[in-house]
Amino acid sequence: MSIDLHCHSTVSDGALTPAEVVLRAHANGCTLLALTDHDHTGGVAAARLQAAQSGITLINGVEISVSWRGRTIHIVGLNIALEDEVLQTLLQRLRSGRLLRLQAIADKLAKKGISDAYEGTLALATNIDMVTRTHIADFLVNTGHVSKKADAFRKYLGDGKSCSVRHQWAELADVVAAIRHAGGIAVIAHPMRYELSATARRNLFSDFKACGGAAIEVHSGRSSLNDRLNYALLAQQFGFLASCGSDFHRDGDFGGGLIGSCPPLPPICQPVWSHFT
Repeated sequence: MSIDLHCHSTVSDGALTPAEVVLRAHANGCTLLALTDHDHTGGVAAARLQAAQSGITLINGVEISVSWRGRTIHIVGLNIALEDEVLQTLLQRLRSGRLLRLQAIADKLAKKGISDAYEGTLALATNIDMVTRTHIADFLVNTGHVSKKADAFRKYLGDGKSCSVRHQWAELADVVAAIRHAGGIAVIAHPMRYELSATARRNLFSDFKACGGAAIEVHSGRSSLNDRLNYALLAQQFGFLASCGSDFHRDGDFGGGLIGSCPPLPPICQPVWSHFT
């Protein structure tokens, strides 16, 4: 059983349409898939149609942006009811803030001599409601200001860099509550990617558990075996279920892992999918 519970489509910042995501996952042997676009569930219906044709079990999903103690954290909601009003209201509020953040970043880039970032970035976004820093990085690559997207984040867009903008996303407790209201399971996405001290990481996990969070991703993207073992132990210590996801966005080094092809979880893990399959 090949499982991937975290990937993206053109509805947010991925390169493939929802149907193409499913087809690619199927080609890679995936049998259980969740489409988890940023702050948007608009691609799930199309993905479900293709999943039915391809023989893949599709789980409703979303990845939600959270502000936690001055940091941006992502929470995946799995097995959610798409029509839930509380969840959809929260997602709409988050989407409305993205254009404001883009303008603020574009203003900072302009002061460094990089013009037209707002209009140029919007031209690259399939869904302008879901413009992300990845789209801005694409603009910087296309206009020759950096050679690759990783450099755009390293120089301009990463947290604390010269053109970063601290944006107030949703509160952790509100996001977990909305996911639970929609009947879903809240999962901390790619915890190994946050630059947290051991103490801060434990604080995050404790806060998450206190407000009803249930799982963490033990594997994400190209995480190492050592990462998987470490986070499997942390999941066990905190009583979390374990999830896994490629975090696929597109082909290439900056696009996440190979969609639909996550390694097995360590044996000590209790898989999150045991609760909805």
